[in-house]
Amino acid sequence: MNIAEKYFQEQLSVAEFRNSYLEEKVKLDIEYQLEELKKDINSFKPVEELIEKIETIEKYLVAV
Repeated sequence: MNIAEKYFQEQLSVAEFRNSYLEEKVKLDIEYQLEELKKDINSFKPVEELIEKIETIEKYLVAV
């Protein structure tokens, strides 16, 4: 484990850091999924695929 990984693991043991990190990670994950959905809509993907992606995002939100 390198120094950066060790430091990151230590920081994750701090509740405030862990919560902030996870919150930002969730935001970025959702942002990425929405961008992918937009691209699929613009490229006229089948409705079934679009609905499936929306349902995946919904499941992710419920899990968080």
